[in-house]
Amino acid sequence: MAVPRPTPLSSTTLANLAALVGAADPPAQVSVSGVTLDSRAVLPGDLYAALPGARAHGADFAASAAAAGAVAVLTDRAGVDRMAAAGVELPAVVVEDPRSVLGAVSARVLGTEHLALRLVGITGTNGKTTTAYLVHSALTAMGRRPGLIGTVETRIGKERLDSVRTTPEAPELHAVLAVMAQRGLDSCVMEVSSHALAQHRVDGVVYDVALFTNLSQDHLDFHADMDDYFAAKASLFTTERARRGLVCVDDAWGRRLVERSGIPVTTIGTAPDADWRIRVDGEDPAAFRLTGPGVDLHLRSSLPGDFNVTNTAMAAAALVLLGEDPVAVGAAVLTDPHVPGRMEAVAAPEGADAPRAVVDYAHTPEAIRAALRALRPTTTGSLVVVTGAGGDRDRDKRHLMGAAAAEVADLVVVTDDNPRSEDPAAIRAAVLEGVEAARQAGREVAVLEVGDRRGAIRTAVEAVWAQGAAATVAVVGKGHESGQDVGGVVHPFDDRAELAEALRRAVGEGAA
Repeated sequence: MAVPRPTPLSSTTLANLAALVGAADPPAQVSVSGVTLDSRAVLPGDLYAALPGARAHGADFAASAAAAGAVAVLTDRAGVDRMAAAGVELPAVVVEDPRSVLGAVSARVLGTEHLALRLVGITGTNGKTTTAYLVHSALTAMGRRPGLIGTVETRIGKERLDSVRTTPEAPELHAVLAVMAQRGLDSCVMEVSSHALAQHRVDGVVYDVALFTNLSQDHLDFHADMDDYFAAKASLFTTERARRGLVCVDDAWGRRLVERSGIPVTTIGTAPDADWRIRVDGEDPAAFRLTGPGVDLHLRSSLPGDFNVTNTAMAAAALVLLGEDPVAVGAAVLTDPHVPGRMEAVAAPEGADAPRAVVDYAHTPEAIRAALRALRPTTTGSLVVVTGAGGDRDRDKRHLMGAAAAEVADLVVVTDDNPRSEDPAAIRAAVLEGVEAARQAGREVAVLEVGDRRGAIRTAVEAVWAQGAAATVAVVGKGHESGQDVGGVVHPFDDRAELAEALRRAVGEGAA
């Protein structure tokens, strides 16, 4: 996304920044009015953060940054040496690990050290996006002016920007927060990824309420193991990053987090000893009662699935902890947040007796299992899932994803997700191993392999077209994404558009 820059209200001296991070005084006195780690985004007066990377060092692009108007550099000793070798003469703040201080530097330069915004940060393997949208939509319904930063998009008032990653880099994040404050927003709801926490992207931000949804296997291509993954998530619950926490204790990781949290924590879940207790009311699985300290709310999730009951409950509890009136919260969280690519229904042509069609971002074993279990009770016919796994990512979860799909669905169509640089057939084979393992264990499930994702979606629709509305087709994995990465080239592809087109084709061809 093209990140908007705040209107500079003042500038900061390079000497001030050096003192902030414990570096030696720079050789020149200059004023800094902006900060970026992208040499292509440099504006006159910027501090250019030249960080070491896996493939290149940011200092290699310092000449371009200087030509664009950068007045100084934040880098390490290797960066200074590279700049000298290239003949780039810019005053530098030199530290051993420039990434670790970039958040504090960005906050100082962009004036976000003391924001007049209420901040909600949400972390966890699954549910971050949906919970963020629930909080955002409820705040909007209550007449507040919230911003949103997450996997799908960034919202600054009515302006919407597509997101490149779940949590922006520190200079971008602080710039967005500063713009939100300057435009009169009063709060911001953010998804906080484990990558962002490990890579210091949210440094310099202190959340009023930090939420933990759950933890299950994901991102083990980045984290060494599940303990390392958990430790990254848990780092949000420290005094440097949050004032208080709300933790779902329906899994062992949540209970473990409560024990090690460095901030006051309120627990939530179905367990009787949770501070905020979730109890489903009667026979309607979407209706539930949420009781907490001095609060008793009767609510209903506008989204299907037990996990969305929990997401809705967490949104409501977070808003109360944020200081909102419980009665107003109870009404506001009933608003349908319309979360792009999260259990999103895709409509068939009007009048068609078509299978129910749903797109979901589920790309972990637990998320796939939960999404399909949410659809199973209201599917009287066949439940079909189109699924795959991403390349250059956690390989150990691929067979588990196939097994999770086979555990619930009647037909699993294994296809390509974002193969990236890997052989698509090899990825599909790993997913198919999981499906076959479920079959060997006695699960009666049909399976098809269709590498072309468009073809797979059409095959799934055609397979159950004759069942009409009794059947359900769920396309999982990519959700809101509008492209497919094959061999490093991103091709336009949107599961929602492709599923809608498959339904239209089936109507036109009279599929049976």
